[in-house]
Amino acid sequence: MSAALQLPLVWAARSAHAVSQSALHSGPLASAVNHIRKKLPGTQVEPEVHSEPAAEPVVSYAFYRKYTENLLRRYLYASTQVGRSPSLLGTSVGRGWVSSRKVRTFEDALIFVLDVERCLKRLSAVDRQLISRVVIQEYTQSEAAAVLGISVRTVCTKLAAAIDRLTKDLVDADLLVLPD
Repeated sequence: MSAALQLPLVWAARSAHAVSQSALHSGPLASAVNHIRKKLPGTQVEPEVHSEPAAEPVVSYAFYRKYTENLLRRYLYASTQVGRSPSLLGTSVGRGWVSSRKVRTFEDALIFVLDVERCLKRLSAVDRQLISRVVIQEYTQSEAAAVLGISVRTVCTKLAAAIDRLTKDLVDADLLVLPD
């Protein structure tokens, strides 16, 4: 091997000593440094230690948005059955398609409505407005954007995030059961 080829390897190996020990034992830098050290004569290669804990799986609720939308429609129906205007709509009841799910008793409907309202209160005001307009009142996204004074792209982005946050809250409250 020529001296010109050895120079970058020696420089890389020597500069690796300046890197902190925590950085040497983790990630791609450790494997690169060990690879360079293997090439140099008379150097010891430290065994690779994987001290990083296993990454938690990322939970995405995007697949369950339709389930949340159907649950919100049942909430609209149940809230009118118990004689109260849905808190999500404010003072007036909007148009909305309701599901055919039967509520067994008045108490069941009331508990369901109160539990969903508790989850809705955890959302921001903008999230509640978007869900109210698009899901409950069945505005198109462009109509909701015009009413709220924001762009259609913002409605698309924020609505998906709002429904995902609501889905997480509903799952945590055991109101929405996700299939395994």
